[in-house]
Amino acid sequence: MKKLLLILLCLPMIGFGQGWETAFGSTAYIELGRSVQETTDGGYIITGWTESSTNGSHDVYLIKTDANGDSLWSQTFWDILATSYDEGDTEGYSVQQTTDGGYIITGAISPTFIGDNGYLIKTDGNGIEQWTKTFAGTGFSIQQTTDGGYIITGATESLGNGDSDVYLMKTDGNGIEQWSQTFGGTGNDVGWSVQQTTDGGYIITGVTGSFGNGDSDVYLIKTDGNGIEQWSQTFGGTSYDWGAEVQQTTDGGYVITGNTESFGNGFYDVYL
Repeated sequence: MKKLLLILLCLPMIGFGQGWETAFGSTAYIELGRSVQETTDGGYIITGWTESSTNGSHDVYLIKTDANGDSLWSQTFWDILATSYDEGDTEGYSVQQTTDGGYIITGAISPTFIGDNGYLIKTDGNGIEQWTKTFAGTGFSIQQTTDGGYIITGATESLGNGDSDVYLMKTDGNGIEQWSQTFGGTGNDVGWSVQQTTDGGYIITGVTGSFGNGDSDVYLIKTDGNGIEQWSQTFGGTSYDWGAEVQQTTDGGYVITGNTESFGNGFYDVYL
């Protein structure tokens, strides 16, 4: 009886903590995932880029999986963007499922670190392109807003004050720009993550070479619903520090993660 009781007590723990891992791509080329989100059916949507295509360049890569990470379908996008740009790479940096069950992707065309050829691709639920828009910046983060439009952050060299500036753009549900704003100084400033806040404004994190204490610092910017800056803060030490992701917390504050060379144990450490 004691042995039976022990077995029964252990049964609920069998499989506890177990998960799965899956790889996508070819054996001869390079693929990279940059953004993932759980979808309403319990699966996942991934974007990034693949070079395993006939043109030899990087193409936007969109993969839909089920809850176990098994691929249901995948799409690549090059010809759509090549109507505006004859050559170069196209990379996907951020993807989100939209309220109609489709997907919205942002990224860069012929990307450099802070390139100026950004795009939006809207697809249906099967990853079939519905429309594409381009803009003079690089899109690193996108979120659908409560009005059905989209908010994008990234970087631009065409506008603003310095080498590059944080770029914030709001569009309607068809990807038509409603307004855009830039933030930064005379150094390199980049927006890596944006989220709509409960007051209808936006919170952005990224990196600034214009302000702060060191070579670069975490940059946090709060705007109103029109993208007008309400306040900004920097965090970091005398070396390189970056903000990669921001989220509003239930107490009305914000949590940021990124990396730091100013603090911690090694060359770079996770920064929270």
